[in-house]
Amino acid sequence: MTDTASPAELATFAALRPRLFSIAYRMLGTRADAEDVVQDAWLRWHGSDQQAVQSAEAWLVTVTTRLAIDRLRARMAERESYVGWWLPEPIVELEEQTPESSAELASEVSMAFLWVLERLSPEERAAFLMRQVFEHDYADIAGMLGKSESACRQMVHRAQERVQQQKPRFEVPKEQHRELLVRFMEAAKVGDRAAMKAMMDGDVQLVADGGGKVNSFLHILHGAGRVAGVYWSLEHQNPNRVAYRQARVNGVPGLVRYVDGKLESAQSFQVEDGRITAIFIVRNPDKLTGVPQFI
Repeated sequence: MTDTASPAELATFAALRPRLFSIAYRMLGTRADAEDVVQDAWLRWHGSDQQAVQSAEAWLVTVTTRLAIDRLRARMAERESYVGWWLPEPIVELEEQTPESSAELASEVSMAFLWVLERLSPEERAAFLMRQVFEHDYADIAGMLGKSESACRQMVHRAQERVQQQKPRFEVPKEQHRELLVRFMEAAKVGDRAAMKAMMDGDVQLVADGGGKVNSFLHILHGAGRVAGVYWSLEHQNPNRVAYRQARVNGVPGLVRYVDGKLESAQSFQVEDGRITAIFIVRNPDKLTGVPQFI
């Protein structure tokens, strides 16, 4: 933001900034890209004829959405050549939530949800988020995307069908989610394969993102036995050197793992019917810069 901006201009943008970041992060999945989009939106707002703007919020949300679509299109080519599976950069909180983080995570932003959104095209993703998460009407969405209302309805409908296919049937209370992870963490610490397996759904899947920077699985692992074996193997190969810490990963109870006191991964868990149905492990160090690197 520049020194030439008026107090009113700054105040208007500052009030809307958490919402703009929320949109950009859900679209792009990384803090850096989201921050760049928000900064670009500010520059356009600062250089606009604000007297002609009927609604600052509508104007800024539209600009942010369009900028995010353009950036996501550019990033998609990079992701196609990414080594292994691409997972979003996690927002990890080890302490109590701050007002800013609470605003950022005010609606659905779990790793599992963002993983599903990766299957959508940039415009489908924008239309779906604007309708289902940010509750805009179709007239607004049509204006943002430069399409007809009927076209936007079709995009949202198609996106909704894809998301529903992979979304858990029931939301699990966070306290139950947390209690299960505490038990899982204790079992993982001692390499109790049987106990870990008992907490997982038989068809559990594990998705890991090393980005080619560290060793990681290049395919999705399936099955409680195989996934429990991964945790057992790490403890077996590094006895008394692996430590876990509870955390909120994208607003949902998760774990942070350290080996020899150094950060190794951030982990998000999807839970349904009292069992773990999916685990998302981010090991790419470029995506872990916001997490304490030492325990």
